[in-house]
Amino acid sequence: MYCKKKFNSYIDCPAVEYWKNLCLNEGTMIHYNRGDYFFKEGEVAKYFGYIQSGTLKYTAYDTDGTEYILGLEFDKEFVSDFPFSIHGIKARTSVIATTPCDILCVPTKLIHERLASDSQLMTVILESTEAVFSTVYDRYKDLYTKSPQQRYNELICQHPDLFTLFSLREIASFLKITPTHLSRLRKNGTHQF
Repeated sequence: MYCKKKFNSYIDCPAVEYWKNLCLNEGTMIHYNRGDYFFKEGEVAKYFGYIQSGTLKYTAYDTDGTEYILGLEFDKEFVSDFPFSIHGIKARTSVIATTPCDILCVPTKLIHERLASDSQLMTVILESTEAVFSTVYDRYKDLYTKSPQQRYNELICQHPDLFTLFSLREIASFLKITPTHLSRLRKNGTHQF
C-alpha cells in the first residue's frame, strides 16, 4: 500500500531540524501518562516538545462540553502551541496524551528569550509557521474535497496501528464523522491510493 504524503506534513519543513536539534540537545525528558495534559486551553503552553514515544490529541470543547479532536500527534513529531506560546499567548486548544508519552521538552520561555540573540531563530519560526499553516490548510481543504472514506484511508495508510493509539470516538471526531460511520468505513476496508 502506497501512502501519498505524511500525515503531519509540517515534518518535511527544513526548519524542523532546528527544532529537533534544540529538543535533543537542550530538552528535558518529561513523562506524560495517558490523560495528562501537555497544555490546557486558556493557559500559555510552557513547553515545545519532541515526542520520543507516544501519541497526543489536540482538543476543543463546545458550550455543552462535547470534545472535538482537531489534531493528532505521533512519535517522532512535535507538540506545541506554536507559535502562540512563544509570544505568551494563551492556548485556544488543549493537548492530551492518549498513550503514555516521553517528550523532550524545551521551555517556550527559553525560545522567546533567544529571539533577541539568535538571528537564525526568527527565520526558523517564520518557516515553521508557514509549514504548520500549510498542514492545517490542507486538512481544511480535505474536509471539503475528499470523502470520509478517502480521509480515513489516508490516515490509516500513514498509521496502520491507529486504533491502538486512539479510541474509535476520537478518530471519528477527527474525521468529522460519527463513530457508526467510522465503523462502516473500517468494515468497507477499501484502501485506494
